[in-house]
Amino acid sequence: MDGGAYAQSIVRESDPDRFFATLFAPADKRPALFALYAFNAEVARVRDVVSEPIPGEIRLTWWREVVEGERAGEAAGHPVAGELLAAMRDYRLPPAALSRLVEAKIFDLYDDPVAIVTELEGYAGETASTVLRLASIILSDGDEPRGADAAGHAGVAYAITGLLRSLPLHASRGQVMIPTEILARNGVDRGKLLNGEADASLLNALAEMRALARHHLARAKEAFVDLDRRAAPAFLPVALVEPYLQSMERRGYDPFRTAAEVPQWRKQLTLWLASRRRVPFR
Repeated sequence: MDGGAYAQSIVRESDPDRFFATLFAPADKRPALFALYAFNAEVARVRDVVSEPIPGEIRLTWWREVVEGERAGEAAGHPVAGELLAAMRDYRLPPAALSRLVEAKIFDLYDDPVAIVTELEGYAGETASTVLRLASIILSDGDEPRGADAAGHAGVAYAITGLLRSLPLHASRGQVMIPTEILARNGVDRGKLLNGEADASLLNALAEMRALARHHLARAKEAFVDLDRRAAPAFLPVALVEPYLQSMERRGYDPFRTAAEVPQWRKQLTLWLASRRRVPFR
């Protein structure tokens, strides 16, 4: 399997929403988008493949050195790294942005709490928003796509929604990505959260998180007018934010026992409809 096919297979397996969204992008841009998303998947899963933080930091350091041009020989033999470097070259992707994304992922290796909302927004900005921004550059043929605020806010909304969907996984490994200030404001017992107990206080905290995601979604929509129209397909995955949030608001929802999921047919229909709208997300 060549590097392009391998990168595509990683995205299809580990990031299906971005995979199906990419099918609505121009065909000539898909290989670079798959390379970017496969790289993102590779650094995101580091915690899952190491038993201790230090080996994880070593892996992330390798990726940082790859995007900074220090591992050219090794990267050429790595299917995802090779594809990513080709995308960086062809579309002038800024190494500094990719490096900051890798650095942000070090936080995932530890169980440190997220203290305040702005800290969470900063993390989301360096990760999901960066991916959106880089995808926009690819779709704009390496030109400046404008719409930085749209990517920033949309990425935060997308990241918060993903973190809410991953709450059971994070709790199972002792990690809490809900800001401590939100937990405290709602009287959430951290011990109960980590034990998978969903009481009224936690549900209130999750409702506040959903409101935060929707706030950023609205801000992204306001800023979308500045975006180069060629970059619009980068935002298609964001169209799934609202359906996911609505799935968490069903009667009887329990974040530890009810999957925050949307039927695949509905997701694909949502992406198709979004691809036909001026602003892909609501």
